[in-house]
Amino acid sequence: MFAERLIAWQRVHGRNGLPWQRNQDPYSVWLSEVMLQQTQVSTVLRYFDRFLDRFPKLAALADAPLDEVLAVWSGLGYYSRARLMHDCARQVRACHDGVFPQTASQLEQLPGIGPSTAAAIASTCFGETVSIFDGNVQRVLARFLAFEGDLSDSAPRRALKHAAERLLPTGADPEHMRRYTQGLMDLGALICTPKAPRCGECPMQDICHASRVGRAKDLPLKTRRLRRSTQSIWLLIAQRTDGAVWLVQRPPRGVWGGLFTFPLFDTEDGLAAAVAGRDTQTRPTVVHVLTHKDLHLHPRHLLTEYSAEGPGCWAGPDRWNELGLPAPIRRLLNELIPARDVVSA
Repeated sequence: MFAERLIAWQRVHGRNGLPWQRNQDPYSVWLSEVMLQQTQVSTVLRYFDRFLDRFPKLAALADAPLDEVLAVWSGLGYYSRARLMHDCARQVRACHDGVFPQTASQLEQLPGIGPSTAAAIASTCFGETVSIFDGNVQRVLARFLAFEGDLSDSAPRRALKHAAERLLPTGADPEHMRRYTQGLMDLGALICTPKAPRCGECPMQDICHASRVGRAKDLPLKTRRLRRSTQSIWLLIAQRTDGAVWLVQRPPRGVWGGLFTFPLFDTEDGLAAAVAGRDTQTRPTVVHVLTHKDLHLHPRHLLTEYSAEGPGCWAGPDRWNELGLPAPIRRLLNELIPARDVVSA
């Protein structure tokens, strides 16, 4: 009953015009699934076609230098996704002759592909009868089943996952699996939302156990919440008279791993020591919100010659679009263009 209703609802009311739905090409579906991890559809829509234009096939992505991939990804955040995607493309080419495996269990062996992403690719592209199980799906099913287990713990999550498998469509119709998978995503995104579920518009309302007992807003249960933290970082914007700025590449792991940034300092005193007492202009603090942390960025602008030490490069505005840059760094660079004109005059 659940699967049949969901498929019928998705066909009429679901999202059927997304760019990665043009065909069941596993490369496009994989790309969209990676981009959609902790990122809203509206944001992904601004990047998907641009990324596909630059890397239209898996081979193009595998051949590209990582710095170029990060540059095109710049602004989407969670840059480890781009690095793992680049690794995955190379592994599919090296180990699978450039063709994605067709089962979720095989897809899970590839870099950056977890169980839910693997299930989405396998069910959407190859018709495998397997359920996605991301946070949205857990919420939909916990409400539909009035599941009282605490999803902070692994045992209840496993129990709900088994229940998800029992709700799958029967038969071997690939279109049904594609619509069922998309329907779960659509129901969680459009109707069964976290804080204000629109139960009156839900195709499952009369058979939803949580709705029957008025508990939709209370489920799912998740007692452990990740605590947010705050970190302050001082940025040295060293700019030459020709407008070029000094950029350094971050280590592969950690915040902004592998991307180019201004030199970063944990304290204001550390930055002051690096500029040897020369005056810097204080720019407004920028708050950059990550999933579990707020970064308070304190830019200091140095408009005199700077004797840079260590690995890095002077990069003018003509190179900024070629480099992998975090979104707040790119915004700060764009704000420098008027300053560059003043310095150059």
